Amino acid sequence: MNDGTPASRFADTTRAVLTIDLPAIVANWKDLAARGAPGAVAGVVKADGYGLGAAEVGRALRAAGCRHFFVAQLQEGIALRAAIGAGPMIAVLGGFPPGADGDAGLVPVMNSLADVAAHAAATRASGVARRAILHVDTGMARLGLDAAERARLSADHSLLAGIELLYVMTHLACADEPAHPMNAAQAQRFAEACSDLPMARRSFANSSGMFLGPDFASDLSRPGCALYGINPTPDRPNPMRQVARLDAPVLQVREIPAGTPVGYGASWTAPRPTRIATVAVGYADGYLRSLSGKAVADFRGRPVPLVARVSMDLTTFDVTDLPEIAPGDRLTLIGGAGCSPDEVGARAGTIGYEVLTSLGARYARDYIRG
Repeated sequence: MNDGTPASRFADTTRAVLTIDLPAIVANWKDLAARGAPGAVAGVVKADGYGLGAAEVGRALRAAGCRHFFVAQLQEGIALRAAIGAGPMIAVLGGFPPGADGDAGLVPVMNSLADVAAHAAATRASGVARRAILHVDTGMARLGLDAAERARLSADHSLLAGIELLYVMTHLACADEPAHPMNAAQAQRFAEACSDLPMARRSFANSSGMFLGPDFASDLSRPGCALYGINPTPDRPNPMRQVARLDAPVLQVREIPAGTPVGYGASWTAPRPTRIATVAVGYADGYLRSLSGKAVADFRGRPVPLVARVSMDLTTFDVTDLPEIAPGDRLTLIGGAGCSPDEVGARAGTIGYEVLTSLGARYARDYIRG
């Protein structure tokens, strides 16, 4: 290998390697936990830990002291419970019918009065109180009790009879834009909603919300993207550690004369005699097609421009100015200089969240554990 990376990580020289730095994720969580104190700080591991492996991330966070986890779907929660064992709270943001979690001991998020009624009825039938989180909508207009439902619940707290209400939560819509008026509006609406339920603890801030100041503090913060190195403060330098790196092998390098088209649609033509390196990653691996002609890879700290279209399994880069690159070398597509998930997302016209959660199953995954 010529890229300075231990060869043991690349036993299969034709397969891209996705490296996930678990200590960096833990360090990010600890930094956020200090910021969220004295409230607790959860680990959001939905979408398979933002594409990086919920089981591995969950075990690392639990070992570090995390005792609250959030997933999006019931099956995610069941799988996470099997991975991390009994004890920590695992809440399912999308909710689930009473008893659907079996023996997993998951906590449903109740997103409507119909959810509240279902869990209250199950409690009456079984005589066993059911733990749950109540979600109130303060501006997202997605899930959560709307204003009319909140008013009904405020007028009749008996609707919650038998439910052990762990938290009242809401979700911020514009926390990554600190000056957006929606933030203050949601803080006020959430305070009003919680004043009707003074017995319940509060869960408010997401990753970006944790950087908005004391008005957004609560008993339980719910960072997600920041754990995985996405910048929660897009208007400022990223305070989080990078946790993911994607290294793709060069399968072939060929020299082409000026005027030669490359790739599907002949969308790019060599403006000079050019060396083209083809790497074993494409949109089937989650390397987005919208990166065509826009992305850069990294090789020893030097940028390598992507040319032509990203295809299903292969992508081409112009390595004319890097004559030392040869088959068997590796280009860093994500996680190197100029190609953090946020930077890749910006070049693709999307966000770093999509970059990470799109990562496919064909990569060899290498977990750094300590």
